[in-house]
Amino acid sequence: MSDAAHCARCDAVCCRLTVVLQPEDAIPEHLTTHLDSGLHVMARDDEGWCVALDGARMNCGIYESRPLICRRFVMNGPYCRQVRDDYAAGEDRSIPLRTL
Repeated sequence: MSDAAHCARCDAVCCRLTVVLQPEDAIPEHLTTHLDSGLHVMARDDEGWCVALDGARMNCGIYESRPLICRRFVMNGPYCRQVRDDYAAGEDRSIPLRTL
């Protein structure tokens, strides 16, 4: 995998992670849900993707107001690479990964 990150080639695998919302996150309620545990999180579609993901462009539809945890996620950082590696190693993945 290349060290350089490129938005145009991102698979947005992080958009399949559970995004726990913080009190300061100003996310419209129709994009959120509550888990049985009581956590307030970003909702997901039937395929497990964050509902704020623009699937045609593979980017965030609420980028300017995205949750704090998403703002802290460093593209091509160690956690990003680990999430991609875990996804690539999984048996049930619906999309092939592109090289960053």
